[in-house]
Amino acid sequence: MQEILSKPIRDLGLKLEGSPLERFVQQLYLELERKGLKKFHPACYLTDEWGCPSGEPVIGIPFYLADPKLADLEKEMNDLEDSRQIMMYLRHEAGHAINYAYGLYKTPEWKQLFGPYRKPYRDAYRPIPFSRKFVRHMEGWYAQKHPDEDFAETFAVWLTPASRWRKRYKGWPAMEKLRYVDRMARQWRNVDPLRPRGRTDITVEQMETTVADFYEAALSQQPSPGDLPLDTDLEDIFKVARRRKNGVRPAADLLRENRKWLVDKLTYWTGVQRPLVRKLVESIEQRVAELNLRADIKQEKEHLTEITVYATALAMNYITRGKFVHS
Repeated sequence: MQEILSKPIRDLGLKLEGSPLERFVQQLYLELERKGLKKFHPACYLTDEWGCPSGEPVIGIPFYLADPKLADLEKEMNDLEDSRQIMMYLRHEAGHAINYAYGLYKTPEWKQLFGPYRKPYRDAYRPIPFSRKFVRHMEGWYAQKHPDEDFAETFAVWLTPASRWRKRYKGWPAMEKLRYVDRMARQWRNVDPLRPRGRTDITVEQMETTVADFYEAALSQQPSPGDLPLDTDLEDIFKVARRRKNGVRPAADLLRENRKWLVDKLTYWTGVQRPLVRKLVESIEQRVAELNLRADIKQEKEHLTEITVYATALAMNYITRGKFVHS
């Protein structure tokens, strides 16, 4: 692992072809074809993060997914995407790519349904939870971030096999957007993209930074929830007598084993940015360890339910007031 950390990323010889990622890209193309979009196969390339460069019909995929050792490192340093999440990201980015490939965002109907494409892009957006004007696909209320994200999420829901979007979104204002995507796909199914190729952002072959420096920079940019006064609440959640010896184990172990699940669910339902949710969960886990709190093995489901509700309340406080805890 040390040898990988010290190498420039461009020297790792990473390729999408023949990597574990290739089957996911082929699955995306198959799904597009099954929906009738036989002329649209967006080019994919390895880069530093998921995304489509603005206005470019290409899909960037994180380089660490192309190598098992790098994937293990990402899992240790961050949250590694599983197979389901990889396909969710690919379908979402394909929504951006088809938007740019056929210039849909320039049309009056697209603007009327989704809004102005040139609207300022803000990372710190405050969604309206459970709004039926938007579909739900990726974690959080991501369709509410920007008109371009709204379209990409709508396309992803439409593309997802067995999504049953007609039934699930029946009666929702979001249905008009889904029907637009369905009409658009039929209209362009036998038409070559107006922009068949696009320009990439930085490619894996251009990434001069070492793997170690890449992760050091990524970790330094992650937000912090700050110092949170959690002790009293956590002691109430894990209320196990200190003299008790049997049927208990460290509560921090329970939280550590369920960390990804907690982060996934909190991010999905609250809309707080994933890095900040992860830091919140890690802060709770760390404080539980420092307090030497223990979990009743027979009540682990109850402990997890309560800690999930507690963390959700903190996250929703952040959404509405900009802070997890107010003094």
